[in-house]
Amino acid sequence: MIKNFVIAILCLTSVSIYAQNSTSSPYSYFGIGDLKFAGTVENQMMGGISVYADSIHLNLRNPAAYSGLGLTTYTAGISRKETSFRGNGVRENASNATLDYLSLGWSLGKGFGMGFGIMPYSSVGYRFKATSTGANDAEVTNSYSGEGGLNRAYLSIGYELFKNFSLGITSNYNFGKQSAQSFQNIENVQLGSFSKVSSRIEGFDFNFGATYAPRIKEKYTLFTSVSVNTQANLVSENEKTFGSYSTANGMDVEVRTVDLEAQGLARTGVQIPTTTNIGLGFGKDMNWFLGAEYSFQQLSSFENELSPSSNLEYQDAQAIRVGGYYIPNYSAFSGYFNRVVYRAGAKISKSGMLVDNKEINDFGITFGLGLPLGRTFSNINLGFELGKRGTQAGDLIEENYFKVNLGLSLSDTEWFKKRKIN
Repeated sequence: MIKNFVIAILCLTSVSIYAQNSTSSPYSYFGIGDLKFAGTVENQMMGGISVYADSIHLNLRNPAAYSGLGLTTYTAGISRKETSFRGNGVRENASNATLDYLSLGWSLGKGFGMGFGIMPYSSVGYRFKATSTGANDAEVTNSYSGEGGLNRAYLSIGYELFKNFSLGITSNYNFGKQSAQSFQNIENVQLGSFSKVSSRIEGFDFNFGATYAPRIKEKYTLFTSVSVNTQANLVSENEKTFGSYSTANGMDVEVRTVDLEAQGLARTGVQIPTTTNIGLGFGKDMNWFLGAEYSFQQLSSFENELSPSSNLEYQDAQAIRVGGYYIPNYSAFSGYFNRVVYRAGAKISKSGMLVDNKEINDFGITFGLGLPLGRTFSNINLGFELGKRGTQAGDLIEENYFKVNLGLSLSDTEWFKKRKIN
């Protein structure tokens, strides 16, 4: 039953995950857009930490965790984000829904596991305008918009090298399209001008992970982890057009194609620097867990040859995440909520972006529930996140957001069992 359900979901979502637009942030104007969190709802609701791993849930952020899988597990997550934008005379609200991940993992034997899946990597979805006064006091309006993003298909393998110590590797293929448009019109002038750029981007990167989780006094476990996501060397194939349009009906009057080949910009490189994560946690088996994680990315070396920005500077990005869970009585025969997993956490991150010399940072608190499905190892995970990003200083935009996450984790021991035929 679960197998048929998964196949149906894969068919239905194979197109939608490619086409979705999951942000309305003006900060997605920069770089390759908003980078998405590459983890399950379970991870997100503990502040985003990935140091914890067990045998029935997938850990998408550290491939070494696949070595501990005991069951074939399918997991999928969706979210809806409500954002309030304030600053520079702007007071607007936006809603975005996203398919966050679609993944499958299974054991290949004791201490050996693998998995694959697809998820969004980045998202572009901005729309804003600026007005100024031109010649003869005529009002000049410049409008900017962008859409698209990158997706990530991955394959992971984890292996327990020796007792409690595992290594893993993930190969990520990043691909997608994004476009940007700018329009200018001048008061009382019948023709406006426009410029459009579209890019098809693809390339690989790798995530290397290690975990060490020794048992302490039989009931407790010390969790340690490190993962290094190597620099992504992406290739962008670009097209650019410009021209004029009628301000009366919006129809194009003249369109010309820019010879990017002659400028050396038809095929450009996008380098996304290496990210390192280090985690530490401690907990009592199937009862409680507390952990913390530190992330660092040398974003000051980020490079996008096609889209330089005069008011943007990159510095090193870093984040601190803390979180944990509590289960009152996992083995209780009565009292459903005794077996519910209660999760909570917090995060604070420096994005590495300096816009007009102002840091764009993000702070959020998370909490949620893991709801068991009967007496199986499957569960529904419900989570919530409250946070703030950006600043109103220097006429920039502050984003206050509320995010609802829903995840489904299905475990099935029958998927890869050999069947006897009489």
